[in-house]
Amino acid sequence: MTSPPLRGAPGRRALFLDFDGTYAHHGVVPSAHAEAVSSARSRGHLVFLCTGRPLSLVPDEVLGSGFDGFVATAGAYVEHGGDILLDRRFSDDLAARALDQLDRHGCMYILETPDTTFTRQAVVDAMTEHARHSRSPEAARGLHAILDALTVQEDLTLIRPSKVTSFAGPVPLSDIGDLIGPDVDVIPASLSDLGEGAGEMFLAGVTKATGIAVALDHLGLSRHDVVACGDGPNDLEMLQFAGTSVVIDGSAPELMATADLVAAGPAEAGLVEAFITMGLIERP
Repeated sequence: MTSPPLRGAPGRRALFLDFDGTYAHHGVVPSAHAEAVSSARSRGHLVFLCTGRPLSLVPDEVLGSGFDGFVATAGAYVEHGGDILLDRRFSDDLAARALDQLDRHGCMYILETPDTTFTRQAVVDAMTEHARHSRSPEAARGLHAILDALTVQEDLTLIRPSKVTSFAGPVPLSDIGDLIGPDVDVIPASLSDLGEGAGEMFLAGVTKATGIAVALDHLGLSRHDVVACGDGPNDLEMLQFAGTSVVIDGSAPELMATADLVAAGPAEAGLVEAFITMGLIERP
């Protein structure tokens, strides 16, 4: 689109930026993106990182780079100005049932909490091997960054995760989700080369839109004030919820159908032009 698509009355906007594939390219943030965020904030807009990752898997340099807050773990955790607004976890019973089915079916998974991400040594070894054989040096570097942040712990039974990410498995993760029951939802992994056993499992009904709604209530803003930017399966609900949706070019058709504006990917620092088009920042 060539005309600014911002909806609603002019004024302060709350921007929610997906991390992987939108704000960052294989975990690396273009300097132009960081500068665009700083510029938008200097003009009075609020900017949140809105990621499927827990904060424990977001690089420290990104966490400290100047955001007003975070919607993390695909909407289960919300923070603004250092205050925790939401921290949703699996119940003890649900965590036990989920781990039982994941182990029965030979999944290699990690358990995500806001502070720490846990897994077993066998999963670290498999992820390391995958990185070693990756055809993309950038993807391998991104995977190693995640590996460096993992906490190895063989007994995972006492962990109450916010989300479970399956790195690999012999059966579709959706089949395992069906066995666990209606308390969980499942989406496929955004990296197709990981196979059908890879994906994310989270509390049913919890999405990035859930976290955004909590943030808006705290801020006294409405959904019409929201600009959401994303590219992956777990971004669909927030893009549908937002007053203005920015979708990265090449995203799945169901995401593209929500787009008020299409932006180039982070390798081209596409959010910069999108911010300019929407009047959030001025052209340098």
